[in-house]
Amino acid sequence: MKFIIKLFPEIMVKGTSVKKKMVSQLHDNLRTQLLRLDDSIELKRFWDKIEVFAPEDKRIPVLKVLTQTPGVEQVLEVSQSEADTLDEVAKRVADFALSKIEGKTFVVRVKRSGTHDFSSFDMERYIGGYLLEHGDAKGVDLHQPDYKVELEYQQNQVNVIAARHRGLGGFPLGTQGEILSLMSGGFDSTVASYLTIKRGIKTHFIFFNLGGAAHEIGVKQVALYLWGQYGSSHRVQFVSIPFEGVVEEIFRSSHEGYMGVMLKRLMLQASEKIADQMGIDALVTGESVAQVSSQTLRNLALIDKATDKLVLRPLAVMDKPNIMRIADEIGTRHFAESMPEYCGVISKNPVIHGSFKRMEKEQVRFDYAVLDQAVSEAVFLPVHEIIADVNAQANVEIVNQVGDETVIDIRRPEEIAARPLSLEGVVNIPFFELKQKFKGLDQSKSYLLYCEKGVMSQLHAQYLKDNGFDKVKVYRPASS
Repeated sequence: MKFIIKLFPEIMVKGTSVKKKMVSQLHDNLRTQLLRLDDSIELKRFWDKIEVFAPEDKRIPVLKVLTQTPGVEQVLEVSQSEADTLDEVAKRVADFALSKIEGKTFVVRVKRSGTHDFSSFDMERYIGGYLLEHGDAKGVDLHQPDYKVELEYQQNQVNVIAARHRGLGGFPLGTQGEILSLMSGGFDSTVASYLTIKRGIKTHFIFFNLGGAAHEIGVKQVALYLWGQYGSSHRVQFVSIPFEGVVEEIFRSSHEGYMGVMLKRLMLQASEKIADQMGIDALVTGESVAQVSSQTLRNLALIDKATDKLVLRPLAVMDKPNIMRIADEIGTRHFAESMPEYCGVISKNPVIHGSFKRMEKEQVRFDYAVLDQAVSEAVFLPVHEIIADVNAQANVEIVNQVGDETVIDIRRPEEIAARPLSLEGVVNIPFFELKQKFKGLDQSKSYLLYCEKGVMSQLHAQYLKDNGFDKVKVYRPASS
């Protein structure tokens, strides 16, 4: 089967050399991902589009890749054939369309390119008449038809459009440089990271561990999800920095009202050091003006003074409902809602209009050797190795066989429906409902949590153990 990739409009208005570079990058990005699905998939690159030829049985996974790759505006699913004359074109279109317009009104729309002795309008009239003569359509309706017969005709190639699918838009990943995203795993940082990926920026992740294995596993999971869904054409890093000592030093040295601002400044300073090591020029955060006390304009200005790096804030003027709407669309809302939280620095009376002079005094009292030590202990992990890393650490015991335990499948309902477990007595509780529903289960029994990769199972098993539920393990079938 064939797909035609239409490019993001902003690509098409670039200069010739820039456009050529972007189309080439998009072609390479798609090729990298599609060949993982099936090495028989073929791609053809043109100046204004990319064509993909794939086996019928790979339709759904191929569509997923095409619609979630930055740089793609629209994906056309087409039926391709060849025809040299108007009559031959009409016959090819009829083979596809007659069954679809039966009993309906229709209209024919043609986009033609190449050298022919007829126009697009001539084609629309001829094909429309042919379909009326040879089918059982109700009639032609130019304004509000029940069905639109669309085709592109280039030289002698006929592409009848079977379906249109909306793409992600944005620029091809890798064309706009690299950035380091400060990730907490909540709504804001995940949406901000998605937006930079969509804009074509290779996005690495940095996480500040304020205490607790569950939180780090949760942030790794959402980083893996974002990369797998929207950025897997490129290898990126997940950097974890132990920040418990930094928090202790903040409590020792900082005035209570400035603790939140001080923490954000130190996170930027640590990120700057890591970005320098990686050759990265910019940072991204999920901060939004006035969302919390540290995010007033004055406090954001105080925070930015801590680094010479460019700090991007894609959510700066977004409200929370809009951010949550995007999280819904991209599939990160449930991750954010179930993310274990750790509040290391809480000010009872946080300053909302901090003083630059006071901030200078606060930073002098802080022992920056503590920050340097934390940065020196940073752990770099390629995102594509997160699954192996989480399972290797196995903070919660992993079992490969089911005995007397009850298996709880914590995947999303659509994932369970697509690939159900072939076991008896499986209980289906999506991970985002587990916290509420697990306490209602028989606590005298033992439970095995299951998800496809094992990362979410580790996270939520650890979370349940932290909350006093001891009879929980992770189920990983021997074949996975």
